[in-house]
Amino acid sequence: MILEWMRFAIAAVLAILGLCSFGAAVLGAYRFGFVLNRMHAAGIGDTAGIFLMIASLAVARGLHMDTLKLIVLVFFLWFTSPVSTHFLGQVEFYTNPLLGRHVKKADLPERTDLTEQTKGDGDGAD
Repeated sequence: MILEWMRFAIAAVLAILGLCSFGAAVLGAYRFGFVLNRMHAAGIGDTAGIFLMIASLAVARGLHMDTLKLIVLVFFLWFTSPVSTHFLGQVEFYTNPLLGRHVKKADLPERTDLTEQTKGDGDGAD
């Protein structure tokens, strides 16, 4: 009986922390003005929020086959979410002509330099 209440308390704390992480991600996505900052806030919600919520479900369920499936789901999300976020960041970098206004980096290459860097000379020995 005591172990069930302890498991419930741990699952509840993990779920509340997951909801707080999602709330911070929503607030960050709403408050930040630049798209890369918004993506960062959403990425925190993805990694921390989903992990905490699924950990809460795993603790609440106990040691069953469902827990193994939830762990596999966490690993799948942890591998796919950063890849998609990185892809979206690259799309923003290469397609936003006003990026220099938002980034405090003085040596951004021009768009012609970017296309020349990606073309190369074709021999593969760069």
